[in-house]
Amino acid sequence: MSGMLELADVHPPIAALIEEQLQQVAFIFERQLASDLSAVNALCLHIENYRGKMLRPTLVLLSGLAGGGLPCDGSCLTEKHRTIAAVAEMIHMATLVHDDVLDEADIRRGGSTVNRLWGNETAVMLGDYLISNAFHLCSTVDDPSINLALGEVTNTLCEGELIQLYHRNDCGLDEETYLEIVRRKTASLIAECCRLGAAISGSDPRTCEAMKNYGSTLGVAFQIQDDLLDLIGEEDVVGKSLGRDMIKGKITLPIICHLKNVNQTQRGEALRLIAENGTDALRDHLHQSGAVERATEIAAGLIEDAKGQLTHLPAGEPRDLLMTLADAIITRSR
Repeated sequence: MSGMLELADVHPPIAALIEEQLQQVAFIFERQLASDLSAVNALCLHIENYRGKMLRPTLVLLSGLAGGGLPCDGSCLTEKHRTIAAVAEMIHMATLVHDDVLDEADIRRGGSTVNRLWGNETAVMLGDYLISNAFHLCSTVDDPSINLALGEVTNTLCEGELIQLYHRNDCGLDEETYLEIVRRKTASLIAECCRLGAAISGSDPRTCEAMKNYGSTLGVAFQIQDDLLDLIGEEDVVGKSLGRDMIKGKITLPIICHLKNVNQTQRGEALRLIAENGTDALRDHLHQSGAVERATEIAAGLIEDAKGQLTHLPAGEPRDLLMTLADAIITRSR
């Protein structure tokens, strides 16, 4: 079982159904990127290694199932669902390729990044190629409202990254601004995947809005967990370059919690470690001050809020699996 659906023992029939659908999504993804140029195909083949959790396609499909009513046999999932799932993953992978350039990262999913192997210029153009193909593919569903929605989300992703870059090395960054960055750069696409999945299945506006809220809240918790893993995770487990946030001047929630709650001397020591990229020593301070625990609590609270949105859905296995998936967001180690 791949991606976020390593849950076959919990919900075997639905997990197996989603797994089969994800295989079709992967085929659409690969078919769209196929080129008559061998060099382009080689690059696209490499980024297939970036497909890990497949969270966004999974959420399109699960939200489609949850909003499709009975029978829950997958008959409500259409080519439109699968195409939009592939589009969402393409947009996401474009951001990963570009992020690795911004972060000067060498490792992604346990392998070398595009920028490490072929340089920043190739990585930037490959990310652009993914974005352009995403919207070419999206246009094939012949639904301008979806193009507009995903276009707006892509703008929002870029705004989130720009706000983050603007606040680089800003140790005065507050929690509210951090959460706004995260809502834009990560949660917005996840939220739209959930809304679109339900909408394509014909869900009513209230259900679509609930699914969007579920995805947005889930996305913020997901990013908080990512930021925690960047500071306290193990690289061989997480499978990507760690400690890059601090090196690139990104102030994340655990650091914000620490700086807010320690005394002046401890704050000064933390600022020195941040300036010197002293990740190992800072990690110890974050544990001692309770900052790691506090950030984890905030993420856990968001997960409970996300699950609360699912009460708008009919009871059944799709809703149960969305609940289980939400819990898995903050217990993951990669």
